[in-house]
Amino acid sequence: MSTERARIIGDAAIEILADLGMRGLTHRAVDAAAGLPSGSTSNLARSRAALLELALARLTELEDEHFAELLTRPMPADGREAMVELLSVSTHKMIVVDRRRSIARYELALEATRRPELRAVYDDIGRRYRDQGVAVFTAAGTADPVRHGRQLVAFTEGLLFDAVVGAGVTPTLDDLRAAFGEYLSALFRDGSPT
Repeated sequence: MSTERARIIGDAAIEILADLGMRGLTHRAVDAAAGLPSGSTSNLARSRAALLELALARLTELEDEHFAELLTRPMPADGREAMVELLSVSTHKMIVVDRRRSIARYELALEATRRPELRAVYDDIGRRYRDQGVAVFTAAGTADPVRHGRQLVAFTEGLLFDAVVGAGVTPTLDDLRAAFGEYLSALFRDGSPT
């Protein structure tokens, strides 16, 4: 984000989305939640679409920080075990520590299905994460890294959705280790590196 004011407004918008959903997200509500003078949010994001894009940009910035270790760490020789641990810890954090942020992301994802301008931004961000998954599986030497990378994102999203907004229970870190371990074992059965 370009300015501290944009970060403050983005953080407030994320909190409102988590607490009140899309209907609660107004310029006035963001001003109040951020402790800013009336009109501050509309000065930065004039339209609702601009406010949604600002919230999504801030959410992306926070998620990039969250995934930095996962996406930049080179694959060690014992790649599968390291991947299981990184994926488990990262997903657990998104479910437990950053749960409200995950809820806000789902609010924005649903809104993107109705707003083409937001859909384009959301899809571009999603593509970056899928491309990183493909890169991880390419480095690991799996038989079909494109398919495996995309499926890993879908598998992780399913676990996250079920725990945060679905009917599932909150998995423990060990539950996630078992889930990712079983999932990755199936992918590596084809004789790809461990």
